[in-house]
Amino acid sequence: MAAHLKKRVYEEFSHVVQIPHEEAPAKKVRLSKPSKSAALHIDLCKATTSTDALQSLLQFARKPVEVESVEGVVRILLEHYYKEADNSVRLKIASLLGLLSKTQGFSPDCIVDDAINTLNNEKSHQVLAQLLDTLLVIGTQLPESPAVRQRLIEMACKHLSDTYFGVRNKCLKLLGCLGMMDTSLTKDTEGQGTSSGGARDIQSIISDYFGDQDPRVRTAALKAMLQLHERGVRIHEIIYDQACRLLSDDYEQVRSAAVQIVWVLSQLYPESIVPIPSSNEEIRLVDDAFGKISHMISDGSWMVRVQAAKTLGSMLQVSPHFLEQTLDKKLMSDLRRKRTAHERAKELFTSGEFSSGRKWADDAPKERLDTNTVNLIASGACGAFVHGLEDEMFEVRIAAVEALSQLARSSASFAEKCLDFLVDMFNDEIEEVRLQSIHVLREISTHITLREDQLDTVLAVLEDSSRDIREALHELICYTNVSTKECVQLALLELLKNLNKYPTDRNSVWKCLKFLGSRHPTLVLPLVPELLSTHPYFDTPEPDMDDPAYIAVLVLVFNAAKSCPTMPALFSDHTFRHYAYLRDSLSHLVPPLRLPGNGLDLVDSRCGSGSVESAQLFLQQSLNRVSTIQNLEAPGAQDLLNFTIRDLQRLGELQTELAGAADFCATYLRCQLLLMKALQEKLWNMAVPLCLKQNVTATAAAQQILEETYKLEFLYSGLESRQVATIHHVRLQARALQLILTARSRQGLEPLIGSCERFLQDIESFQRLFLAELPYLQDSFVDQLLELLPRLSSCKPVELVRILQSTLRQSGLLQLPLPEQIHRATATIIEPTGESDNPLKFTTGLVVALDIDATLEHVQDPQNTVKVQVLYPDGQSHVIHPKPGDFRKPGPDRHRLITQVYLSHSAWTEPSQIEVRLLLAYSSSSTSLSSSPASRLGWSDSIDGLPPPELAVEGTIPFSKPVKVLIMPKPARR
Repeated sequence: MAAHLKKRVYEEFSHVVQIPHEEAPAKKVRLSKPSKSAALHIDLCKATTSTDALQSLLQFARKPVEVESVEGVVRILLEHYYKEADNSVRLKIASLLGLLSKTQGFSPDCIVDDAINTLNNEKSHQVLAQLLDTLLVIGTQLPESPAVRQRLIEMACKHLSDTYFGVRNKCLKLLGCLGMMDTSLTKDTEGQGTSSGGARDIQSIISDYFGDQDPRVRTAALKAMLQLHERGVRIHEIIYDQACRLLSDDYEQVRSAAVQIVWVLSQLYPESIVPIPSSNEEIRLVDDAFGKISHMISDGSWMVRVQAAKTLGSMLQVSPHFLEQTLDKKLMSDLRRKRTAHERAKELFTSGEFSSGRKWADDAPKERLDTNTVNLIASGACGAFVHGLEDEMFEVRIAAVEALSQLARSSASFAEKCLDFLVDMFNDEIEEVRLQSIHVLREISTHITLREDQLDTVLAVLEDSSRDIREALHELICYTNVSTKECVQLALLELLKNLNKYPTDRNSVWKCLKFLGSRHPTLVLPLVPELLSTHPYFDTPEPDMDDPAYIAVLVLVFNAAKSCPTMPALFSDHTFRHYAYLRDSLSHLVPPLRLPGNGLDLVDSRCGSGSVESAQLFLQQSLNRVSTIQNLEAPGAQDLLNFTIRDLQRLGELQTELAGAADFCATYLRCQLLLMKALQEKLWNMAVPLCLKQNVTATAAAQQILEETYKLEFLYSGLESRQVATIHHVRLQARALQLILTARSRQGLEPLIGSCERFLQDIESFQRLFLAELPYLQDSFVDQLLELLPRLSSCKPVELVRILQSTLRQSGLLQLPLPEQIHRATATIIEPTGESDNPLKFTTGLVVALDIDATLEHVQDPQNTVKVQVLYPDGQSHVIHPKPGDFRKPGPDRHRLITQVYLSHSAWTEPSQIEVRLLLAYSSSSTSLSSSPASRLGWSDSIDGLPPPELAVEGTIPFSKPVKVLIMPKPARR
C-alpha cells in the first residue's frame, strides 16, 4: 500500500503540463538620425574664438548633409552669420551657403531674401564677392524663376561700382550667367557705375567695363560676354570695334579673351561690311577679323599666339586672297587699295604734265607711298602661318600646323600652296611637331601631289628612331600621289633601307608598298624589268622567298598589276610561282590577279555585287528558321541548332562584313543548345543518386552558358538594349539551372538559402535595368518569374526550387533580334611571330624583355580592359597590365599595342615554349552602375556613401590566338 501511494505521489509530481507559448508582440524600433543643424548649432555655440568657429565649419564641410536637413542647417548658418564679426568666418559661411544650394532635391528659393539682405549689409569686399558667388549658384539652381533672376541681376548691377576688383568680377560673371536678351535696367538699378540714363540691356552694361582700369575686370567682362554667347544670346555687332581695340591691351588674359570675342562676332556677322581706318575702303567683317587675329600670331605671349593660331583654323569663310596672304611675308598686290583710272587722270591733271620742281620728289615712283595707309590687311598679319610655323614655342607650331590642316581641307588651292611649309615641318626638332605634321599631310593628301624634291624631304624622316614617326610616315605614303616613276623608285629604295635598318617595320612597309603600287600602276610598269631583274634573253637567278625585301618588291608589283593588264607579260616563270605562294600566305597584301596561260585564273569570286545583301538575308532566314524550334522534338531541335550554328560560323568566315553578327548569333544559339541538353527529359525524371554523371554534365553546361553570356555582352560592340536584355535573360536561365542543381545535390540548407536570396536579387536587378524592354519579353522565362515574384519572395527554398524547375522546363527559345551594326573585338599579335627556332636565353633570377606588338579591332577602352597573359610550361600564369602610353589609335575602332613584357623563371634543362595571348577584362558591375541615379550624390558631390555593387563578377576573355615563344633560362654562373 505504501509503495502504491509512493508511486501515485511521484506520478502527480512528475506530471508535465505544456502551456501553449504565446508569442510576444515584436517591439517596433524607430531609427532616428542625429540632426545636422542641432550638432552644428552646438559646435558653433561652443566656439569661443573665431578660429574655433572656422575650424568647426571646416569639419562640417567634409560631411554630407541630407536633403531634409539642408534648410535647418542654412538657418543656423544665417543666424550665426548675423552674430559673427570676423570676416573669415562670414566668408566660410557664405561659401557653405553656396554649396548647400547645390544639394539635389533642395530648392534654394527660400534663402534668396536672406542672401540679398546679407549682401546689402555687408561691408567686407571679400565677403561681398563670396556672397555674389552664392547668389550665382542660387540663380543657376532656379532657372524657371524669372523674378528671382531679375532681382539677382539688379543686385549685381548695384555693386558694379564697387572699388574692389573681385566684387566687380563676380558681378560681371553673374550678369553673363543669368542675363537674358530681354533684360533691361534703368539708371537707378545700375548704381553709380553707369552714366547714361534710360533703359539699357545687359550687353551694353557689360561692354562698359571693357575699358575698366583693372585688367582682371576687363577679362571678366569679355568672359561674361562669351558666356552670354554660349547661352544662346546673340551678341551685338557694335561690340566688334571695342573688342578689336582690346587686341592691343597690355595684359595677355585680356588679349586672349578679345581674340575669342572677335572670332565669335566673325561667325555671327561674316558678311557685314566694316570700314578700313584711314581710307575709304570697306571689307567683309570675317576678312577683317581674320587679318586682326593673324596679327596676334606675332604677340609677345605664347599663350595668345596659341589661341590665335587655333582660332584661325576655324575661320573657313574667309576670302581666298586673305587666306593666301598668311603664307607670304610680303604684302600681295591684291591686298593694296588700287586707284581707279579716273583718280589717276585727275591727279595727273592737277599736278601738270611735267614736274615744276617746286615740290620735293613730287614725281617720285608711286610705289613709295606709305603702304600702312592703303593696305586692306595689317602688315603684321602678312605671313601669319609662316611666323607660327617658325615660332620658338613648340605649342605654337603645333597649333599652326593644326590650323593649316583645317583650312587646307576646305580649300584645295590653299592645300597646294601650304604643302612646302608642311613638308619643312618634318625636320622640326620636337617629335610631337613632326608627328602632327605627318598626320596633317595625310589628311590633305587627296588635294596634293608630291614633287621629287618634296618626296625626298619626306622620305628622309624614315631614318627617325621613333617607331611612331616611321609608321605615321608609312601611312602617309599609302595615300600620297607622286608625279613621276623616279618618285616611285625613290620611295621604294628608301622603304627598303628602312626595312633593312628596322626589321620590325616589316608589316608596315609591306602595307605601304601595297597602296603605293595600287595608286600608281602606270608609273610602276616601266620599272618592272628592273625591279624583278628580268632579261629578254638570259635567265636570271630565282630570288630567295625568305627575303623580306624581295617580298616587298613583289607586293608593289602585284598590286600595280591588278590595274595594269599588260604587266603580267613581263613576269618570269618563278614570279608566277611566287605569286601563288604569296596569295596563300599573305592574302591581305596580294590581290587576286588573272594570270593567263599558267592555270592561275584566280579572280576572287566572292566580290559579287549582292553578296553582302544575300548573306544578310541568309542570316535573317537562319534566325527565323530557329524560331520554329518549339514545334520539334528534342533530337530534331538539337540537330537544327547544330546545323544553324555550323552555317553561321561558315558565314562569318566567308563574309567579313557580317562576321561579328554571325558569330554573335552562333554563340547565342550555342547557349540555347547547351540549355536544351541540360534540360532534357531523362535527367529530371530519375532519382538524384542515379544521375550523378548527368548532374555533373548539367553543372558544366550551366557554367559554360554563363561564360558565353559574358562573352556576348563584353566581347561585342554596338549592342542595342534589346540584345543586352536577351543576353541577361539567358544568364538568368543559367543561374536558375545552377540553383536547381544546387538543391538536387543536397549540400545543406544554408547554401541553398543564400543561393535563393541571390537569385531573387538577380530578378529584381533585371527588372530595374530592363524595364523598358519587358514588353518585348512577353511569355518568356523572366516574364513568368516576375508574375510569380511575390510568391517566390515569401515561399520556402524547396518550393522556390520546385517552381523554378517547372518554369524553366516550360520556357521556350527567346527570339534574338537581328543586330544591325555589331562588331567583335579581335586582337592580332604581330610580334613575336612564334616562327623563330632560336630560344630567348637569359640567366635564372634575372629578367628578359619580350617585345609585344599587336593590333586591336573594335575594343572599347583598351587602356583599362586589355591585358597580356604569359603561360609557362609548368602551369604558372602571369597577367600583365600594359601602361596607357603603350596604346596608339591609328584609326577609328583600331588600336595598336606596343609594349614590353618581362619574363623570369627558374633554371630549365632544355628550351621550352611559353604562350603569350591577349585578354579582355570585364566586370559585370559596369552595366549596373551605368543606371545608378545621380540623386545618390550628396551636397558635397561625394561618392563615399554609395553602396558597393552587389554580386559583381569580374573575369577575362581570351580574344587573340596564342603565340608560342621559345625561351631558355640558364643557371647562374658561380
